[in-house]
Order: sequence, then C-alpha cells, then structure tokens
Amino acid sequence: MRCRRSTRSSDSTDHVDVQGYLDSCVLYPSRLRSLLMRLAITGLYRARWTNLIHEEGMRNVLRDYPDVTLEQVARTRDLMDAYVLDSIVTGHESLIESLVLPDPDDRHVLAAAIVGHADAIVTFNLKDFPAGQLHPHHVEAIHPDAFLQAQFDLSADAVCAAVKDDRESLKKWPHDAGQYLDKLERGGLPGFVVLLRQHRDRL
Repeated sequence: MRCRRSTRSSDSTDHVDVQGYLDSCVLYPSRLRSLLMRLAITGLYRARWTNLIHEEGMRNVLRDYPDVTLEQVARTRDLMDAYVLDSIVTGHESLIESLVLPDPDDRHVLAAAIVGHADAIVTFNLKDFPAGQLHPHHVEAIHPDAFLQAQFDLSADAVCAAVKDDRESLKKWPHDAGQYLDKLERGGLPGFVVLLRQHRDRL
C-alpha cells in the first residue's frame, strides 16, 4: 500500500498521511468497524466514507439484526462522523457515470475514493475493484487484513494501544486477549492476528 510520509518508523505516526476509503463491507462487522475507527482517531491513517456508505451499512444491519433499532444505528453513524474529522466525502456524484467497474453499483465507491484523494479502498470484495480500473486514478483496493498489517508496520505501538482500548471497551461481553484475537481471526484478519499474537502481553 502506498504511504505518503517523509520518514519511516515502526513506533511513530509523525508525517504519516495514509488515506483509506472504507467500503461498507468493512464497516458492517462491529468489531472491525470499531477497530478501524480507533486507529483513525489515533491519526495513524485518515478514514473516508460517504453518506451513501452509511445508508448501505445501516440498511444491512437493520435487515440482519431485527433487534437493532434505527436509533441505534443512527447513533453509530453520528459517532463515527463526530470522532473521525473530515471523514465524509462529497462532490463525487458527477464522476460516477464516467467510471467503469464490473458492477456499476460500485462506481460510487471509486468516485468517492478519487475525489477524497484516498490511497486505497479498504474492502473484502477485491474482485469488484480490478487494479486495471483503479491504477489510472492512483487508487488501489486492499483487503482489511493487509491494510491492518500495513498499519502495524507503520506503528506497532499505536496499533497495540488501539487494540487494547477496543478490547477493554467490550463491557457487555468481556474478552481476554486470546478471545478477542480469536474473534478477529474468525472475522477474516488472520495475518493481522499473527502480528498481534507476538505482542499479546500489550493487548
């Protein structure tokens, strides 16, 4: 993943300017969404999304979890927008029709990434964003597992601290470090978990 920075240090976030556009599929799983938000708040990377991404995510959660209310998902949306500054991309709509992707319904994601100056689209659905269609716009698609490994490479300290904060925030179903990591692994982040297990005492 491309990172615009003047220095490289595994324990410093100074001079790092990585912008990741978060697809709705990585914001749907609550544990992954929470971790991505905590990392964005640290300033390790800049998270971007659109109101349409919010709408997709809210609609899917309400469909799959009948016990969740509209007020609850709206509160999650509002907290994301409040805590991650300058996250909402606008003004990309006019670009959508000119883009080509396997599924035309995904063009709004690429359009927002371009207008939002994102380095990468963070998504589980890599096949929906072929490199040939993204490279001319200086954007790449990256799996969240690879994206989080890249963040760990930039600053293991910041990532471990964010993981610890996220784990300790689980008040309803407390998890020890091992249980938390098992959950991340089952959520599609095996490579990231391998790195974290080496620092389990810090989580």
